Amino acid sequence: MRVRRITIRNFRGVSEGVVDLPGHTLIVGDNNVGKSTLCEALDLALGTERLFKRPIVDEHDFHNGDYLRADKKPVVIQIEVVLLGLSEEHQRTLLSKTRPWSESKGGFVDVEGATPADLDGADVVRALPIVFMGWYDRKLDDFEGKTYFSHPASAKHEEDVQHPGDGLEPFGREWKQKCGFIYLRTLRTGRRALSLERGSLLDTILRLGDTGRESMWEDTILRLREFSKPIGSIAQLKKIREQVQERMQRFIGIAETDDATAFFASDLTRENLREVVQFFIRSKGSDYAVPFHRLGTGSINTLVFALLTHIADLRGNGSVIFAMEEPEIALPPHTQRRVTRYLRSRMGQAIVTSHSPNVINEFDVGEILAIGRSETHVLSATPLPKEGVRYKTIRRHKLQLSDVVLSRGVIAAEGETEVAALMVTSEALETLAGPGSYDPLDLTGITLFDAGGQGDVPKWGPVFSSLNKRAFAFQDKPKTKWTEEQKEKLGLFEVNVETSYTGIEALLAEEVAVPAQRRFLREVSTWPEYRSAPGTIAATTPDADVRAKTKAVLIDHKGGVFARHLIEKCQAKDELPKTIVDFLIDVYQRTKLPPLGDDAPEDRGSKDADKEETDDPQPLTGTG
Repeated sequence: MRVRRITIRNFRGVSEGVVDLPGHTLIVGDNNVGKSTLCEALDLALGTERLFKRPIVDEHDFHNGDYLRADKKPVVIQIEVVLLGLSEEHQRTLLSKTRPWSESKGGFVDVEGATPADLDGADVVRALPIVFMGWYDRKLDDFEGKTYFSHPASAKHEEDVQHPGDGLEPFGREWKQKCGFIYLRTLRTGRRALSLERGSLLDTILRLGDTGRESMWEDTILRLREFSKPIGSIAQLKKIREQVQERMQRFIGIAETDDATAFFASDLTRENLREVVQFFIRSKGSDYAVPFHRLGTGSINTLVFALLTHIADLRGNGSVIFAMEEPEIALPPHTQRRVTRYLRSRMGQAIVTSHSPNVINEFDVGEILAIGRSETHVLSATPLPKEGVRYKTIRRHKLQLSDVVLSRGVIAAEGETEVAALMVTSEALETLAGPGSYDPLDLTGITLFDAGGQGDVPKWGPVFSSLNKRAFAFQDKPKTKWTEEQKEKLGLFEVNVETSYTGIEALLAEEVAVPAQRRFLREVSTWPEYRSAPGTIAATTPDADVRAKTKAVLIDHKGGVFARHLIEKCQAKDELPKTIVDFLIDVYQRTKLPPLGDDAPEDRGSKDADKEETDDPQPLTGTG
């Protein structure tokens, strides 16, 4: 079973939105854009744990906090989920509650205007639509929330409806358990998941194991009550207990036996035991066991992963819908990859948010969804476009795309040498441009992307746009005119600089100051890998000959190493290539971040930097 579509209305920061999930899904996007909201919405609709929270929703779960309309009628949180991949048993049991779904049409095919042929399509499957509704009940002065089968629709007239969902059949706890939805939030992963509280991982394991769970708590309570040496028998506590018992007998009627008062480790109820019973662990090399939450964050997260593997085994492969935020927290890179691979191979569906390239790289490019939210709070999800860029090309650039996903913006350059020139010029500007006037690309969150070659930059415009990234392009003068389609794609870049040179080598030879070129040529001529035509550069060599020699050396040694070293030989800002400098400063002015408060002077290398006025940070999403 897997989630195919989720539709959200009036929930937290989302006024409305529709997200289609391709199966295993990696959700990416800027902070506070709606990634956690999406996971929380799924938890409301499918999670069993939320059933134990009272109230199930509160004031802050409603969009803008509005839970009553002007006419005092309730505003309803609606979270609609379409489930596919039903087992044969579920299809038989729930046939009357399912609807025909077509992947090619991207929706239900029993809608008004459908034909019998639509129902007979080869890709038509049975889908189970459910809906969570949350509302404020004025009579009870409380918030209510339930999940329902949304098909068949309620037959009640509007005036007969007592509350939202009235007339629909509840999608209760038993059915939610069969869905197998598990959601691990970032902030409570360890302490909550490894407790015995309802809905925790240990509680889930107990429920799935189903080996005498009903008698477990009865036996535990009995053992505590009949503890051979009661806590109250400790000398100090016994004295207090006797004194209190003597005083109480003067005013109220209590038994006169020794056990009329007692101390116990809990109040001997199931709910209290779930809260107080702790899981202890003794780490390797230690002689002392401690509560699990006293271990390191990384150890706790790894324990969570171990429990997940056990749950997957108990449920059977492919039967868990698992949502997790940032599985990389406190885990080394190799463990991040192992966790992600396990989720993808053993869970029926893995829905993950992440800021780690190690996690991102484990997902197929077709499984990446970029979440965005408009100014009117409409949530949307955009997959990487499949048109214009070959799948093989996407795969080849997958590591670079992982960096783009995690960035604030991206500069697409047409080759390795261009990328190297942009990077080293940015690094040089930090030192040579003057205190507080420029931050390098990595500090502003801008990544460099090697587009692959001459004329390859345009096709990446739609890809970066789909990821909601601010995109900039830097490329040589095109050898042929752009087609209308290429012009349209280039229009998706916020800035597109086409130099007046047909190659980066010509640009560097023409714009890097000659003294820097002389220093460069004298040094690289001694390198073992130097393979250009022999020749020395004397102090009297004309500048034009120096430039020609530099261009020839760069062409003979493509790949970025020699180009990088040339720019490193620049000792002042006016020795750097002007076209690249102007482009980088333009990008910086558009994307710069404010100084870090009291830390700004040190970070920016100036005692007076904190006196400078700085604009608010630019929005993280693209402008196109």
